[in-house]
Amino acid sequence: MVHGDFLSVEKIREFLKEDIGLGDITSKTLIPADQKAKAKFYYREKGITAGLKEARIIYELLGCKFEQLKEEGIVAEPYEVLFKVEGPARSLLEGERVGSNLIGRMAGIASTTHELVMKTKGKIRVAATRKTAPGLSVFDKRAVSIGGGDTHRFRLDDCVLIKDNHLTLLPSITDAVKRARKGVSFTKKIEVEIRILEEDVEAAEAGADIIMFDNMPPAEIIRCLAYLSEKGLKDDRIFEASGWVTPENILGYADSGVDVVSMGHLTHSIRSLDVKLEIEML
Repeated sequence: MVHGDFLSVEKIREFLKEDIGLGDITSKTLIPADQKAKAKFYYREKGITAGLKEARIIYELLGCKFEQLKEEGIVAEPYEVLFKVEGPARSLLEGERVGSNLIGRMAGIASTTHELVMKTKGKIRVAATRKTAPGLSVFDKRAVSIGGGDTHRFRLDDCVLIKDNHLTLLPSITDAVKRARKGVSFTKKIEVEIRILEEDVEAAEAGADIIMFDNMPPAEIIRCLAYLSEKGLKDDRIFEASGWVTPENILGYADSGVDVVSMGHLTHSIRSLDVKLEIEML
């Protein structure tokens, strides 16, 4: 039986179909249809385990037996075996590249996220953004979660996020928040992206649930938060910093007083871990 949610399974079917095409002509030419094999999977470098659920889906879709040896979200040392698979040799080969690419990418995202979560020592939530690769969002965001980060919005229907391009088309922040409050369910939070102190105050007075400081240095964020506190507008509200945040300067943002730092870096600038599926004859 295939394990995993419906969306992941369907996407992985698409990935396999894209890679296999009309069939693996190399394996069909060289490997007998009834030949069995086994394989083990490991990282060639230290990293956080991620993508093992997806690996199970891949190999069970291909008719292989899957044995998971490690949990997700833990540190794996180089060459430490994470899972084993057994089945038709052709199937192991058909799943090798899709599996390695997806697991390597997810492990890279989870490892980077984990590193930054540890660096900030729980002062803030380290969150992703929607800067994910098209078609890979569900996997990229799950990898962030495995690494200890916050997924932020998965899709446009998760919460209201009023950005600068929205405000260009509207009379004011106040009007935007009013329209949003009237137009969506009470279960949805309303977030406003601001760039200057005046917008910060207007968003707070308009009743925004979350205020995002966009492309604002930590010193200016500190000033904005102090002003809101002075005016009695800071309590019961979430504050997020986004844009300009890098692994090198994240500690400055962590000390600025925000609750969340969101970073496109987690998903758009990742380095996949070096991974290996090693096949052996039975």
